[in-house]
Amino acid sequence: MRGAPVPSERVIPATARFIKPLSAVVVLLVLLVAPWFFTPYPLHIVIMTLLFAAAGSAWNIVGGYAGQLSLGHAAFFGIGAYTTTLLQIHLKLSPWIGMWAGAILAVVAAVLIGWATLRLQGPYFAIATIAFAEVLRLMTLHLRDFTGGAVGLTVPYLGNRPWYFQFEQKVYYYYVILTLLLLIVAVVRRMASSRLGYYLIAIGQNEIVAEAVGVPAVATKIKALTLSAFLTALCGTFYAQYIYFIDPFSVLSLGLSIEFALVAIVGGVRTVWGPVLGAALLRPLTELTQAALGATYAGVQLIVYGSLLILVILLRPEGLIGPVSRIYTRMMRRLEV
Repeated sequence: MRGAPVPSERVIPATARFIKPLSAVVVLLVLLVAPWFFTPYPLHIVIMTLLFAAAGSAWNIVGGYAGQLSLGHAAFFGIGAYTTTLLQIHLKLSPWIGMWAGAILAVVAAVLIGWATLRLQGPYFAIATIAFAEVLRLMTLHLRDFTGGAVGLTVPYLGNRPWYFQFEQKVYYYYVILTLLLLIVAVVRRMASSRLGYYLIAIGQNEIVAEAVGVPAVATKIKALTLSAFLTALCGTFYAQYIYFIDPFSVLSLGLSIEFALVAIVGGVRTVWGPVLGAALLRPLTELTQAALGATYAGVQLIVYGSLLILVILLRPEGLIGPVSRIYTRMMRRLEV
């Protein structure tokens, strides 16, 4: 019959076609307005959550998509933090400029460590990344005249100087880290749908088969590591300028590297929004646990991290993003009816 619709075609109502962009606009407006209603401590928790979401998303490039378990990502975080702080202290260089120097140094370090270790497979790469981060931490401890050693470095306070990454109100730090998180998410999203992303997924699933069909495994993994290191160093710069203090234990520790990995694993690796979801669960819980029990029970946040990781692996191996995405899909299908 003339004009009859093809049975396989599905007519989507106009309201359903606009629901995704409309919901994105609403979420963005909430993110822009919400911080003005927070008191300082809750706002601090939100800022740290966004920071770990950004760092976890950067880790997800090599640890999730490429399937290379990196437990030394704190090294790149620390390179960004120390480079920016040292340039500001000794050369009076703005952190907005110094952050790119730190990111470039992190890329150089990633190329060197990647060239030496990414030919390794299994647990050997993870061990090599731990060794690299520990060597860097020990260097900062022993080079006291340059790095401050165990005493650490304090970022000079200059008052309300936006050009020097310093603001009187905490809310402006929120907008900076929100912008950085959205930038990293956009990069990961773009990468996931590119040739690099497809290569990384193939390598993560079976590297031998990927090489057999022509994927340059080592070169691809080095690209992923350098991109991840660049973005992680930017996160390190933000941390130094936000906290105003760094030392080897706060920006170069093994525990920090593990936290970056857990954020992505709990949320869901090889997904764009998994690390964000993982950070939204883990970081507020860690901050509140430390505030309530940290003085009495040192390291209690690690017990919380480990317990949640075990539960997620046992109940939801794909991460929290799995059930959340299924709920979202059902909602979209109902709107299309």
